[in-house]
Amino acid sequence: MVHNAVAAKLEGWQMAGKGLWGMASRRKRMSEEASQLARVLNLVDLTLLGVGSTLGLGVYVLAGQVANETAGPAVIVSFLLAAVSSFFAGLCYAEFAARVPKAGSAYVYAYVAVGEVAAFIIGWTLILEYAIGTASVTRGVSSYVDALAGNVISTFFNDTMPLHTQTLAEYPDFFSFAIIAVMTCLLAFGVKESSIVNNVMTFLNLATATIAVVTGAIYADPKNWSLAPHFNPTTSKTDAGGFLPYGIKGIVEGAGTCFFGFVGFDCIATTSEEAKNPRRNIPWAIVLSLTIITITYCSIAVVLTMLQPYYVLDLTKPFTVAFEGMGLYAIEWIVTVGAIFALTTSLLGTMIPLPRIMYAMAQDGLMFALFGRVNSFTKTPLIATAVAGGLSGVLALIFDLNQLIEMMSIGTLLAYTVVCMCVLILRYTDTRSRGSPPNEKSERITFGRSVAALVNWERADKPSKLTTGAAGVLVFAEILLTLALCVLLKMSGDELYNDPMPWLGPLLALLVPLVIVVVMLGQQPKTNVTHLSFSVPWLPYLPAISLFLNLYLMVNLKTETWVRFLVWMLVGTVVYFSYSLRHSTERLLEIEEKKRAAGNGVSAPPQLDELPMSALETRTHL
Repeated sequence: MVHNAVAAKLEGWQMAGKGLWGMASRRKRMSEEASQLARVLNLVDLTLLGVGSTLGLGVYVLAGQVANETAGPAVIVSFLLAAVSSFFAGLCYAEFAARVPKAGSAYVYAYVAVGEVAAFIIGWTLILEYAIGTASVTRGVSSYVDALAGNVISTFFNDTMPLHTQTLAEYPDFFSFAIIAVMTCLLAFGVKESSIVNNVMTFLNLATATIAVVTGAIYADPKNWSLAPHFNPTTSKTDAGGFLPYGIKGIVEGAGTCFFGFVGFDCIATTSEEAKNPRRNIPWAIVLSLTIITITYCSIAVVLTMLQPYYVLDLTKPFTVAFEGMGLYAIEWIVTVGAIFALTTSLLGTMIPLPRIMYAMAQDGLMFALFGRVNSFTKTPLIATAVAGGLSGVLALIFDLNQLIEMMSIGTLLAYTVVCMCVLILRYTDTRSRGSPPNEKSERITFGRSVAALVNWERADKPSKLTTGAAGVLVFAEILLTLALCVLLKMSGDELYNDPMPWLGPLLALLVPLVIVVVMLGQQPKTNVTHLSFSVPWLPYLPAISLFLNLYLMVNLKTETWVRFLVWMLVGTVVYFSYSLRHSTERLLEIEEKKRAAGNGVSAPPQLDELPMSALETRTHL
């Protein structure tokens, strides 16, 4: 009797476990049905969208700040390292854009490759990221305009309606709210019209940056790259002088800061259903925009550090202060106006993705259905756009966002990490039909064959169920080892640079197995990607490097940021189990298929991962 009760309990737990696993691994089945959104964005529109959303005020600020405090003239190397890291992530995005030309970016990619729970986590995180991003950029526009107007706006609201609360802003910023309201109306009217405004502003921004670089190059002095050691009042330390005043450590730390200057290109992927020929244009736009951004940042860094000694560069307005000190008032005015263009394009770039994320989740039943409605006249998700604008407007109106800025970083880095992981998973996944007549030897899986499969002992040239399982184990081991290595590097801190010997043993204990695992993964057979317009080269090494860089930056975020992120995810858990799980389109399809199959007395139709490659290429192009 006791035995039966224990067996029943174990069976219940087993069924619950299967149910949870089925929910987590439920993947999106793609179709080639026509999009409800208007396909109006060409390659130029997409490229300028990526450039505009990324080259915000940071193009005039970031180089001076990192040069002064962290890297000195070697800030250009920091930008190059950050650019390489961003390119790695960008190439992973480009492959998925070629695979899945759907709105939603990393959310859709995770849904197709990993499962529903991972997709919801990414989508929910991106909602917060873009909402805070929009609010913070709008606050930047408001502060910049307020400074140009002699602080008239802040003085008026501080005098008339101050907010005496620690967690809120000093005053309600109605100017920021008005800016978001205007931009929301523009986005609601049509994505093509928004794109035209973005193109004009981005061209003006690039033209301003070009004028600043050319003018700065005329007055540049190469001697500023070989200065004597100097006491920097900003850091309260005496540096080593020369091109590397803060050493290799300064370059690495500067690269971590510069990396966030490249954040924003992923907004291109959210417009896949509004792009012409998305399988070709989205990947090309990502690569081209990152190229333009890298050239711009590096040019700014070279000229700025030659224009003035790195230790006297202003932290907030390095170019304008430098030109003002040289008596170049016309150029100072041009750069000041150009900063407004930069902020405006950056604002558009942060506002466009959020309604598309909400729209994509609503189409899949994971977000409220009204967000998935497309207006017949504007061909835009009108309700999602209005709600996104309202959410961002409220944040910009009443919150002091200084402590929330890093929340954007968590969302971005988590999305980058998941996309890299998805590329690895799909490229090593068996796409043969389980119903096809298999070779008896190839399908008989034993413990010995499973272990041997980790190094592809049988030298299989196509993925099978056996090699897919082996690749999954290796990817999981890679993620764990990479995370452990990043945590160790975080713990070592400055000691690793000052006295590396005590840390050498633990580092090698993690680094050597990690390299071995990645090499073993490289021996696994890959799926055929010749039908894709773009695929990530040097697999699995390039995604492995990107995975390490993303996780390293994530573990270095502040503890308070992780606490806020966990609170937001707790709210998301409530939303998922109270609404999303019950309304999931894929879940409802599975239930309908099982009912139909039970009524006909036949087995249920195959899932996406059970379809043959020919069907995948025809139906999903995965």
